[in-house]
Amino acid sequence: MIIAPTAETLGATVEGVDLAQPLGHAEFAAILKALGEYGVLRFPTQRLDAAQMKAFSSRFGALEVNVAGAYQEPGHPEVMILSNIVENGMPIGARDAGQDWHTDMSYSETIALANMLYAIKVPRRDGQPLGGTEFANMHGAYDALPDEIKTRLDGMTALQDFNKFWEMMRLRPGSWRKPMSPEQRALKPPVSHPVFLTHPITGRKVLYCNPGYAIRINELPERDSDDMLEYLFDHQLQPRSATSTAGPRATCCSGTISAPCTTHMPITATTSTA
Repeated sequence: MIIAPTAETLGATVEGVDLAQPLGHAEFAAILKALGEYGVLRFPTQRLDAAQMKAFSSRFGALEVNVAGAYQEPGHPEVMILSNIVENGMPIGARDAGQDWHTDMSYSETIALANMLYAIKVPRRDGQPLGGTEFANMHGAYDALPDEIKTRLDGMTALQDFNKFWEMMRLRPGSWRKPMSPEQRALKPPVSHPVFLTHPITGRKVLYCNPGYAIRINELPERDSDDMLEYLFDHQLQPRSATSTAGPRATCCSGTISAPCTTHMPITATTSTA
């Protein structure tokens, strides 16, 4: 197995491993270490079905079924389908998932150690992919904060709410989303996490306060909280932190795993309807 870092602010490409097959302890340990070190791992030329994807993902911990309860792979509800393809007049997947910067599952009481994306069909023009996912390095974002901000926010917590992002997507033109039901809201109430999280693999601090879900810094007055969130959201998306999966407008077409030291946003691609 070869792990080759990119020349970007984060990320590495992993080759010489077949994720469709069970991995030995040493192989998986190397992948886990690399995930902590590089934040995003790209696995080119993989061929996975839903069961294989779920089996590999479960090596990182228990899997979660998305609260939306829609567009799940039959027999594998932990695998959610994202697509803008329409067949027989119906979308085959969630077409607006994640269309802004966010960190998956920061809205959950138990946050994610890792998230896996596996793209099957990505349109291309002149050999270049038209879609992909951009990532930003929250290790780097924390390190670049002024010392006075680190000191002021040390020990503080941010309230994170799944409904914030849901409503952002719902209000966009053509959205398929309805307001969250009381049952869904009960499953995902707002939760608080440290503004500065200690990464479980590296032991380093990361900025864990993303634009998609963070709504309040609990220990600050409301106006101060709003101002600080605006500052943190802008700070973490500066060019020193942001990159794509493998270069400008690159795509996660073979498999991408990200850790909680990143925030990310998809680059929308357009496909023809079937």
